[in-house]
Amino acid sequence: MTTEVAPAAPPSAPAGPTRSGGRGDLSAFLSRRRGLQLALLLSAPMFWLVVVYLGAIVVLLVSAFWTTDSFTGQVVHAVSTGNFHDIVTDPLYRSVTVRTIVVALAVTLLDAVVALPIAFFMSIVAGTRLRRVLVVAVLTPLWASYLVKAYAWRTILAPQGPLSDSTGGHTPGYGLPATVVTLGYLWLPYMILPIFAGFERVPRSLLEASSDLGAKSWRTIRSVVLPLLFPAIAAGSIFTFSLSLGDYIAVTIVGGKTQLLANLIYQEINLNQPLAAALAVVPLVAIVLYLLAMKRTRALENL
Repeated sequence: MTTEVAPAAPPSAPAGPTRSGGRGDLSAFLSRRRGLQLALLLSAPMFWLVVVYLGAIVVLLVSAFWTTDSFTGQVVHAVSTGNFHDIVTDPLYRSVTVRTIVVALAVTLLDAVVALPIAFFMSIVAGTRLRRVLVVAVLTPLWASYLVKAYAWRTILAPQGPLSDSTGGHTPGYGLPATVVTLGYLWLPYMILPIFAGFERVPRSLLEASSDLGAKSWRTIRSVVLPLLFPAIAAGSIFTFSLSLGDYIAVTIVGGKTQLLANLIYQEINLNQPLAAALAVVPLVAIVLYLLAMKRTRALENL
């Protein structure tokens, strides 16, 4: 009986550089340099933030100190504080600034009052399946067109609209109340979602302990729930406040003759660009001051 021996395999060619080896070397190089990984990961968003976003703000601040030639209408690149002097001394600009801040605060307060019971029901009362449905229902309006929602409220608030028919002719009409209601509806999801997430972090044992100690529902909400929810409410208020400051479309649709800062900026952008830039600094400063106020309350530290 003979045994056949398999022929020996030909000698393999010497290994050369391959693409996979190059990728492996690159991965090994980056794995030892966490700082370089982080820098490469953040390079694109930091470029967008610094060059595009912050660069636009710098250009805005610089152009606010320019002037416009009263005869030709051309922008004069000469440093002047005349635009800011006009904003401070002109009663129109002062009243519009105060009105805009009051509207933004009113929208924020309205959204907080409406969002609290909705978020409470979603988090505490609703079951798992119903909770998912409610979350989808809250997010769905964000997919709808801004103009469709604004014009829908214009139809509802019209003197002969559905609200007038159902209330016997009582309707706020077009003006500041309509502007607050419309903006409150538009930004309501931005308040509900942070408060809903805040309710999810409230220990249920604290609610049970408050009930066992004899506290009524309102006492539990005031002494236990609201202090724990304050960071979430503050986070939602940043969205509603800042978005209301910069909105000019809703007030154009339902505000009647009401003017806010964004409307003045829109009107001046083609007539007096430096003045429009100076007006745009006002809501920017207001937002920065609001953020500093939220930071001083330490409401954002636990988010």
